[in-house]
Amino acid sequence: MALTSADVHQALTDLASLRFGSGSLDDGVQRIVDTTHRLFNVDGAGLLLADSEQLLRNLAVSDVRLRDLEDLQIRFGEGPCIDAYHEKQLVHAGDLDRESRWPHFVSAAIKRGVRAVLAAPIPYNREAIGVVAVVSGKAHPWSPESELALVAFTDLAALLIASMMQGEEKSQMAAQLKQALDARIVIEQAKGVVVARQGVSPRQAYESLRSSARAQRRRLADVAREVVQEAQSASEGEPGPHHSPVPGV
Repeated sequence: MALTSADVHQALTDLASLRFGSGSLDDGVQRIVDTTHRLFNVDGAGLLLADSEQLLRNLAVSDVRLRDLEDLQIRFGEGPCIDAYHEKQLVHAGDLDRESRWPHFVSAAIKRGVRAVLAAPIPYNREAIGVVAVVSGKAHPWSPESELALVAFTDLAALLIASMMQGEEKSQMAAQLKQALDARIVIEQAKGVVVARQGVSPRQAYESLRSSARAQRRRLADVAREVVQEAQSASEGEPGPHHSPVPGV
């Protein structure tokens, strides 16, 4: 049965209390995920949040395939949720068997029962802090209504998280999110430095930073912070040798 605007309106009405931070974060995101799963009539839905290393981790899922989605995207460093997060835009893949965007991720995902994915970034303070995604075990052409519905649920998740961040500043989840946001800001700054100096794309700049962090067995945010500090010192004309943690920068 095709998704209609009336279906979406009813689902959002059922979740209206979440807009005002009613209940705990864990209960709220699970309600969003479960409702999204039922509304889309697919095989799974999930909400993933970025950690301090900018890796997307499941906060709530409705099907084990979302756990596979997390694992595969972290392993291969590519996938629809990663693109949605980094590009801050909706990403749809109606048939992974025909996808060329994520060559390493695709075959492994199909083997684990994921054939179609729709992912939308969760906004917070002009950045993305995570993704809401739905998956299907079969090819699934995503309609414009589906895309609008997922964006609506993603915005609801953002409101819930923002309410929690403002109302429970000392909670563990709030601390983790703040740490992830702080890391995202410095990593974005470092990406800008790499893009300007190497003439690569933002995604290539991110991969360069991530590769350097792995090679040095250091935190991504620490490597990014050092790149930014090196760039600031150079722009201020400070004397001393240049030892960027990222080759070519």
